[in-house]
Amino acid sequence: MTMIAKGLEGVLFTESKLTFINGAEGVLTHLGIPIQEWAEKSTFEELSLALLDAELPTAEELARFDAELKANRAIPREVEDLIRNMPKGVNPMQALRTAVSYLGLTDAESEDVTPEARRAISIRLIAQFATIIAAINRVQEGQDIVAPRADLTHAGNYLYMLNGKEPTAEQARLFDIALILHADHGMNASTFTAIATSSTISDMYSCIVSAIGALKGPLHGGANEQVMVMLDEVGSPENAVDYITDKLNRKEKIMGVGHRVYKNFDPRSRVLRDYAAHVAGKEGKSNYYQILETIEKTVVDRIGDRGIYPNVDFYSGTVYADLGIKKEYFTPIFALARISGWCASVIEYSKNNRLLRPDAYYIGQKNARYVDLKDRK
Repeated sequence: MTMIAKGLEGVLFTESKLTFINGAEGVLTHLGIPIQEWAEKSTFEELSLALLDAELPTAEELARFDAELKANRAIPREVEDLIRNMPKGVNPMQALRTAVSYLGLTDAESEDVTPEARRAISIRLIAQFATIIAAINRVQEGQDIVAPRADLTHAGNYLYMLNGKEPTAEQARLFDIALILHADHGMNASTFTAIATSSTISDMYSCIVSAIGALKGPLHGGANEQVMVMLDEVGSPENAVDYITDKLNRKEKIMGVGHRVYKNFDPRSRVLRDYAAHVAGKEGKSNYYQILETIEKTVVDRIGDRGIYPNVDFYSGTVYADLGIKKEYFTPIFALARISGWCASVIEYSKNNRLLRPDAYYIGQKNARYVDLKDRK
């Protein structure tokens, strides 16, 4: 009997030095370094460069990369005008997809698929994703676009462009950690889609637009937004046990719980849980956190033995909300972080490119005859 790997689960199609995941033990590493160490000791800028080059940078290399990011933060006026003319109420991921596609039209190097050009475009994309997403948010809220600053970190600059005021050092660092945790995660759907597009020797902008389209789907991006919807439905910690128990009894999905890869705690959720607790206590917004704690305990007690635990989306929404980010923009924030992983994976695969061309097992009719239209019933 022909074996079919539904959803390509367990199928190996390439080699990578970037990210390793052991779902059974809840392990995630980049370049062999645990995600916990990246979150504690590094920055989004450093991780982005490490992924692009598949090695830890020197201080000089990181300083040069940081300067390049800052020099490329501004987006062309044509892209700003496009964003201003988008319909009110547009889905932010649709807006991002369209803006990035148009950004490619303004880049004279966009059709160049050499390794040097792919890397240069990647740097511009990493820098400009933040500016585009902040601009979309501002315009949709009826506010003026805030120009980027070159004296702030990547994370701090995004919060500045979003809110129109400089964030505190703690807020900037918290968002920096959130970006680190989402920067890359192996062969997820959007990264695979970017690679599939790249395998045809298509341009980098097409690869990234493809990835945005894959991330837009609710089975990939958007779970943290739905967690916030769930928290509002629960209302208070006292209601959490009954709410979750009822969902489990009806075999309904609990948002932010379970993962295709992890059959143990998602290590990223452990990092974010600590920061969510800190923020909740400091800002006096402990209600959401208490609900999440109660839900986590109920889920682990009831179905933890089946390898179902909270994932990174479980706590990320509350962190984003405390930073002034609206839930409709949680998935674009995912893209803001994952752009580094997308670009790095395309660059890595391009070094030993092979056109992706899987097969499907045919289950339709064989030896059928054409029936004239007038004779069909």
